[in-house]
Amino acid sequence: MAQQMVSIFLAAILTENYILNQFLGICPFLGVSKKLNTAFGMSCAVTFVMVLATAVTWPIYTYVLYPNNLAYLQTIVFILIIAALVQFVETVLKKYMPPLYNALGIYLPLITTNCAVLGVTMLVLEKGESDPTFGYLQSLVNTFGAGIGFMVAMVIFAGVRERLELCDIPKSLRGLPITLVSASLVAVSFLGFQGIVDNLVK
Repeated sequence: MAQQMVSIFLAAILTENYILNQFLGICPFLGVSKKLNTAFGMSCAVTFVMVLATAVTWPIYTYVLYPNNLAYLQTIVFILIIAALVQFVETVLKKYMPPLYNALGIYLPLITTNCAVLGVTMLVLEKGESDPTFGYLQSLVNTFGAGIGFMVAMVIFAGVRERLELCDIPKSLRGLPITLVSASLVAVSFLGFQGIVDNLVK
């Protein structure tokens, strides 16, 4: 059981990273990663929303929507739940952390439409359907790992972008081109962790 949890957690961070491997949540990845503090703050907010959203949506789908043949309402219900959670996070940050709230700007309410948050809540349900041992606790561990993976990707990429500011980049690569090249190199570097997770599963 413990080994399964560790493998699920590490896989969500390293080999199944939702940004670098499945390309979900690219908008905040490229938009909020210019500075390390805003990248970290955004990651904490996304992780919090992800875990809470999964904690609420999993039982609603499993015990309400699916048994009553209302699974087709899954996307609408999940978006409404995520929107309510984001509104809660936005209110808390505005009251207790105004600098971070101002730094995140438009990207904070955009968590509502962040495909990474919605994607995680839906993909854990798919994993549960394909693997009977993947239950509620495993879903929460997977989601928390996905949030940490989001944070790791954001923080690493923010560090890369801060260093790029000090480099003499050719004019044709400045701006978005060098950002996309750097993002692809960071994504490729995570492929080296595949063996670690595979050995844990064995």
